[in-house]
Amino acid sequence: MKTVPIVLICLGLAACSNNAIRNKDGSSSERGMKLSGIVKSDVDDVTELVQRETIASLKRLTEKLYRRNPSELKKNGAGHLDGAIAEIFGPVNHWHLSSRRDLDWQAGINSALSEDYAGDRIEALMKGLLTMVMASYNHKTEIYVLDSLDPQRLYNAARNIEIAVWRLSNARNANGELLLLSNGVDPNGAANLSFEREFGKLIASQDLIARIVEDKTSRTIRFTVVNVASLVFLPI
Repeated sequence: MKTVPIVLICLGLAACSNNAIRNKDGSSSERGMKLSGIVKSDVDDVTELVQRETIASLKRLTEKLYRRNPSELKKNGAGHLDGAIAEIFGPVNHWHLSSRRDLDWQAGINSALSEDYAGDRIEALMKGLLTMVMASYNHKTEIYVLDSLDPQRLYNAARNIEIAVWRLSNARNANGELLLLSNGVDPNGAANLSFEREFGKLIASQDLIARIVEDKTSRTIRFTVVNVASLVFLPI
């Protein structure tokens, strides 16, 4: 019977799912077995994993930025940290239906780092970065064998994050004060580079998946020397 091989595959995949990683916060990497997994390649699974980790990294950065810049949270309609983060990242769960896909991510990032912007800079910045990253995955949250991602767009997203990080670290008002605080020095004089490390992991993940997709699709990435001090983002 034709159903037998499918049942055996499902049982095999279900057995493999027992090797989930247990995180410090009690969460698990275990995912429910789906028949859709049968039409995914190993590269598709890796791509989805990298995307999930990228989104998780953006969430961590959002929380850190709000804690470092509490005045921005007061501008947010949610009024509290969890609500502000949920408002930014909630649409990921139904991204294919979300109007956020049409957000002008460049305008969002530029607004967040402009001196005359009166809104919540963190919300504008992270919505822009999230939409830009999702665009590099063709706005998909599930990748299948027949889907064709463009490694150039994934690579360009990494460069755009580099540009955004440089601007975040250098954008100042007329008094020379940073518009948003990120890396800094603690009361004991030790440098706090947690933002730099998190952004570094984010960039490295995007570069890695770009190379993996390049190898899968045989589409060559055009490597570009980017002037991070410029205001020009690469197209996605």
